[in-house]
Parts: sequence; structure tokens; C-alpha cells
Amino acid sequence: QVQLVESGGGLVQPGGSLRLSCAASVTIFSFNSMGWYRQAPGKQRELLARMTSGGSTNYASSVRGRFTISRDIAKSTLYLQMNSLKPEDTAVYYCNGEKAIEPPSWGQGTQVTVSS
Repeated sequence: QVQLVESGGGLVQPGGSLRLSCAASVTIFSFNSMGWYRQAPGKQRELLARMTSGGSTNYASSVRGRFTISRDIAKSTLYLQMNSLKPEDTAVYYCNGEKAIEPPSWGQGTQVTVSS
């Protein structure tokens, strides 16, 4: 079974930065696309960024210009660089991978708290 493990979350002050990692048990090319999501208290899960196997990317308006999705193929790892963090970015952050037929794979999530 495919496994994804997020790491890198923590407590950061407004304006600070964090880099999240998502380590996959299979090559990233096993997925048609991979993405980063978050779920804040009282809100629905939100798609932040996606990257296709070919490397194209899409960002939610709320994070465009502040967050960057990237990957290291050799390490089978997806990254989310988060800059200029705001209190409203506080959430549990998840990565996922999608294939054409199989159900999507999800990580366990990592908590990001932005507070002064």
C-alpha cells in the first residue's frame, strides 16, 4: 500500500516561514498528481497546491505568491515552502497523491500554528 508521511509543521510567528515535507513510499511518478491541502478549525478541507507528474502546478488564490510546491524525485518527497505566514494559515496540513483509478492516498497530517 502507498504511504505518505508529512513532517515539518510547528509553531511559527506571523510573517515567518516553514517548509513541509511529504515522503512517499513509492516514486512520485506513480501518481498522476500530488497536492497539499489544509483543514482549519470550523472550515472545510482546502486545496492549496497541486503538481502533476509532468511538473505543472496550480495554486489556490489564498496562497499564490506565498507558498511554493516542489519535489525531489530521487527522494520521493513533495515539499511545500510557506512564506509570509498569517494566523489564518493555522491548520492541519495534508499531502495526497492521486491515480487514475485507485482511491487517493493521504498522509496523517502535520499541524501548523501561526501565532504571536
